[in-house]
Amino acid sequence: EVQLQASGGGLVQAGGSLRLSCAASGLSIDNYVIGWFRQAPGKEREGVSSIRGGDGSTYYVDSVKGRFTISSDNAKNLVYLQMNSLKPEDTAEYYCAAIRGSPNLEVVTTHIRYDYWGQGTLVTVSS
Repeated sequence: EVQLQASGGGLVQAGGSLRLSCAASGLSIDNYVIGWFRQAPGKEREGVSSIRGGDGSTYYVDSVKGRFTISSDNAKNLVYLQMNSLKPEDTAEYYCAAIRGSPNLEVVTTHIRYDYWGQGTLVTVSS
């Protein structure tokens, strides 16, 4: 059974940083694309970033490019999202998700085309 557990959210002031972690079980991230999407209250889900476990390729949506960094520790089946220079508009529930194989990262990220996702972790950025 595939399980994805996101953690690391919290309350931070604008300009601050947080690192989210995604612990994956029931799969090997070597064979998956792992990504993050978020949903703010009253808003639609928004893709954030993804990483191809097999070769480390990454993709970021424009709103987080240059501020967020996605990385993976394949030996531990962990994926991280380092979030710097946080803005109030980054406030949302953040979810990690997975899709098997090597699909196009831009398509997966922007259209949130994942097969699995877990419970989210709340990030609140105060102004």
